[in-house]
Amino acid sequence: MVGKYRKHALTALKILVSTALIYFIFTKIDFGEVLAILQKANAFYLLLAAIFLVMSKIIASYRLNLYFHQLDVRLTQQSNLKLYLLGMFYNLFLPGGIGGDAYKGYVIQKRFPVTTKRVISALLLDRLSGLLLIFLYSCLFAILLDNEYLAKYRMAIFVLALASILFFWLFNKKWFSSLQKVFWKSCSYSALVQGTQLVSVLLILKALAIGTQTVAYLFVFMLSSIVSVVPLTIGGIGSRELTFFYGAELLGLEENTAVGISMVFFLITAIVSLFGVYYHLKKPDLETQGDTR
Repeated sequence: MVGKYRKHALTALKILVSTALIYFIFTKIDFGEVLAILQKANAFYLLLAAIFLVMSKIIASYRLNLYFHQLDVRLTQQSNLKLYLLGMFYNLFLPGGIGGDAYKGYVIQKRFPVTTKRVISALLLDRLSGLLLIFLYSCLFAILLDNEYLAKYRMAIFVLALASILFFWLFNKKWFSSLQKVFWKSCSYSALVQGTQLVSVLLILKALAIGTQTVAYLFVFMLSSIVSVVPLTIGGIGSRELTFFYGAELLGLEENTAVGISMVFFLITAIVSLFGVYYHLKKPDLETQGDTR
């Protein structure tokens, strides 16, 4: 009972934080201008952006299945993709019930003879692998960015990027040695996941007719992806927009346009995630490689 009230309280807090952040952003920007920017968006490029976002999610599901296979949970990719899409839906639309990762862990443990610790390890490393590549891409754009302040620290940023790879490798080896085998393959998948998302953002920029300061916008997007991981808001709502706003302010970008980019990316993500409602209504029947069903 206490746990149930705690979940409700946490959800209410997340909604409150998201609402407060969105309200704060709207007091800082011209919302009418943001809407005007969005209304002029090229639908063709937005469709392409959505396709690349879907591609990133498919690749991410392959990365997760890579870890599942190390647990000897040999899901077919089709079954894993269904479970992944359902997890996306839960993460974004049902934050007060059960999170997407928690649900995936519950289903895997219920269906297969694997310990809670090992399932949590796989889900955690899947997330951390993605976060590592977000950080590395952020470092890359920080180095490429034509910014007087960051230019002083290019070498330090480069060394920090290399150190992060070494640290994560050692972290895997010491605490998750049973999953160490797929370290580099997982990182490769993560690079593709973030790469396709960056293409999606580039297409959003194209849709909004933004042809300048591309590296700066991509850098801010990467930073917003890191911030949105912090579980203080509903699906990153508010925190991503806040990062875009202040990132734009610091880098001399147009704040209304930056917030518009953030909103478009969220809307595309939400539309894609909404398709997971089908597997909420009809839970996927998980099949493993070699099943004859």
